[in-house]
Amino acid sequence: MVVPLFVGREKSIHALDAAMQNDKQILLVAQKNAEVDDPQVDEFHHFGTLSTILQLLKLPDGTVKVLVEGSQRAEAVSFLTSEEYFSARVTVREQPAPEEDREIEVLVRSVMGQFDQYVKLNKKIPPEILTSLAGIDDPGRLADTIAAHMALKLEEKQHVLEIIGVRERLEHLMGLVEAEIDILQVEKRIRTRVKQQMEKSQREYYLNEQMKAIQKELGELEDTPNELEDLAQKIEKAGMPKDVKAKAIGELNKLRLMSPMSAEATVVRNYIEWLVNVPWKKRTKIRHDLSAAEEVLEQDHYGLEKVKERIVEYLAV
Repeated sequence: MVVPLFVGREKSIHALDAAMQNDKQILLVAQKNAEVDDPQVDEFHHFGTLSTILQLLKLPDGTVKVLVEGSQRAEAVSFLTSEEYFSARVTVREQPAPEEDREIEVLVRSVMGQFDQYVKLNKKIPPEILTSLAGIDDPGRLADTIAAHMALKLEEKQHVLEIIGVRERLEHLMGLVEAEIDILQVEKRIRTRVKQQMEKSQREYYLNEQMKAIQKELGELEDTPNELEDLAQKIEKAGMPKDVKAKAIGELNKLRLMSPMSAEATVVRNYIEWLVNVPWKKRTKIRHDLSAAEEVLEQDHYGLEKVKERIVEYLAV
């Protein structure tokens, strides 16, 4: 794989110059902590990629743009430190895949199928990558190329680099791709849910604004706010029980969303008016005079003797 790198540290630039004067071979290793500006030997990973410098360009700001092509896994067996740059004794750690290994063929197909799904979920990776991967025959190189295109942490990529066996590398990569697919699917579900909620809110807002505009054109909104506020004040002053008041407020909120000219709005308005007109605060004084009750019954109701007797009996209990 060919990648461009921008180099700014003096030691790294000196190392590139030294490599250009010899065989253009250089060992690329990752730094354990990227925040350390002047790393020492123990702050580098020993496993890296033996690479060839293809092009080196010095930029006006003092940095260097270098084009390198990775070729083999390699391990720095020992480091040699000088004032100008780091150098190391290197051992190649590649293990060729066994020829016609059925299990590796199955693993390659599985990894490719999973990565195809990963690319469909991850919009940052161009689909053309799948075409280029299809042309790679070496299973080990295929695994490395897939890992390079995944959004993995440095520690995970370093771990893949340190797995020498092709079968073990493919198996580990399958687990990584599957885990990333799970994360992307969760992210997709969350995005879909948030989008639906936003669309619902926007739709409700649009419809409400549209309804207000229509009502304004019809002249329906001029008296509506005052009428609704008047009903709200009547509900507060009516002295209703808590459950009745809650019901009245619920009906009023429902009325706010209706067109004032609709039949349903008229029914709801009449119901609220009936609720506020009930004499919730008024109480009548109870009179215990049975003789007076009999007189009232005789004066107001002619006949009905048995009915009046039953009423008097009921009052006497």
